Order: sequence, then structure tokens, then C-alpha cells
Amino acid sequence: MCQALIEDGNADQAVEIHHTIVKMRNWPIVLFYTCVIEAYLKFGKTKGALETYRGMLDAGVAPNSYTYTVLINDLTADPNFSRDAKKCLLEMMDKGMRPNAATCTAVIESFAKQEDEASEEECKELVEVMVGKGFVPNAKAMREVLKGRPTPLVKRVMTIVLSNLKG
Repeated sequence: MCQALIEDGNADQAVEIHHTIVKMRNWPIVLFYTCVIEAYLKFGKTKGALETYRGMLDAGVAPNSYTYTVLINDLTADPNFSRDAKKCLLEMMDKGMRPNAATCTAVIESFAKQEDEASEEECKELVEVMVGKGFVPNAKAMREVLKGRPTPLVKRVMTIVLSNLKG
């Protein structure tokens, strides 16, 4: 978890976790919740992962950016959970955390895959909100994340993002 936090530019969170472990000789509770969420996701139990995440919030445990990234990236794999992924992404941004390009692209891609006008409009609104929260689309990073995807899907994703920048 610490390595992933550092790689995503969240070294301060990694250091905080490390200090907690060293000083208190205790693991922060967020690590346990995140491990349970990851285990549910590994075995395809998305609803269990979401229930654990909600339980984490109910218990007053604040997710870190790694927790959000793991959850969001898995939620986007199933179109039935696109709105949950969107909600988590916006919560993450509301808490001042910056999602990486892969996480942002995964959420946008999950809506684009649905290939219907309502999903596309919802996604355009999402991008508008994200831009309002400080998200700056990076076309190069997004293309890298989308490498190997079908060309029509890549075009839909880029059209959604770029349409927001034109207006």
C-alpha cells in the first residue's frame, strides 16, 4: 500500500502510515479495511467490498487514496457499479485527494462502454464536476491508459473529455 501511495504522488499518506506502524507498533485500521476490500474484490465479491467500504465510513475510518483507487478501479469493471465508482471518485476529490490518470480514465471509460446517450451525458457532467474540483485532463496519460482498447471506445472517452473542455 505504501509503495502504491508513493507512486501516485501521495508520499505524505505513506509516511503517515509508516510512522503510525513504527511509533505505535500498531497497524492503522484503514489498512485492515483496505485488505478486506481487496480480498472481496479479488474473489469477485463487489457487493461485499462496497459493504465493507460503507462499514468503514460508518465506523469513522477515513479511506486513503489507495483504498479509493483499489475500489474505484474494480467497480469500473462492471457497468452495474459505474455510479458507485463515480460516487467514490467524487468523494475522493472532495477530500482533497488527487486520483491518478488511470483511476479517472477508468471511471470515464466505464460510462463510455455503456454506449448510450444517457450514460454519455452523465459522464460529460461528471467530467465537468471533476474539472471544477481541479481535475486537469491529460490526453497523453489517458491514451496510455487506454492503449490496446478498441478504437471506438477510445474515441468515445476522448470525445467525452474534450467536449467538456470546448465549452
